[in-house]
Amino acid sequence: MSIERKGFAGIRWCWALLGLSMAAASAPGLAQTQMAGPAARAHLEKIVKAAPAEQKTAQEAGRKASFFCANCHGETGLSKYTEVPNLAGQHPAYVLNQIDAFLTGKRKDPFMQGLMKVLKDEEKASIAVFYAAQPVVPAVSMGGPRAAEGRALFDRNCARCHGAEAKGAETFPRLAGQQAEYLRRSLTRYLTMSGERIYPPMTAAVTGLGEQNIEAVVQYLSALR
Repeated sequence: MSIERKGFAGIRWCWALLGLSMAAASAPGLAQTQMAGPAARAHLEKIVKAAPAEQKTAQEAGRKASFFCANCHGETGLSKYTEVPNLAGQHPAYVLNQIDAFLTGKRKDPFMQGLMKVLKDEEKASIAVFYAAQPVVPAVSMGGPRAAEGRALFDRNCARCHGAEAKGAETFPRLAGQQAEYLRRSLTRYLTMSGERIYPPMTAAVTGLGEQNIEAVVQYLSALR
């Protein structure tokens, strides 16, 4: 969910639409009161256990609540920018985990950290189930020349957590069909420990993969259906 691209017209548009300022978004204490903690997870559990009609209602509420996300992540979670991740098809619990990560500073992105603070617990859960229900379309239609090599590398270094088909789970993201530049940047950040992404097991996994093999894995995953 990180947003890094040249030009911040879309970002400024979102802030204006929300009536926020960077200063307001970073107000002390706000993250502590609106974290995606037990209350948000209780809402999510309630939605998951609800009847299909109630789930549809929650998904529609999530679609409306995510209006500011659409500017970068796309109306249905298929990103408009290759450096911004697709959210379609992600496990709803994983989405909530990432909201937590931004609010607690485990993931660093001032813009995303600010946006997460304005969401109510029920909205966080509704947004999570909305994105989870959206169909996934691969970022690219065909893998690059190193895609076959990337598959073997993924199977050896990544599948034990992200799944054999890279569909992810509650604690691991779906990588199948993900945006290429987002994958490339994220893997590099874990490898170099630049601070935006902090998770030692991923740093260890990417170190084992090797910087020279990141591109092969990216080419495989970005086209994976």
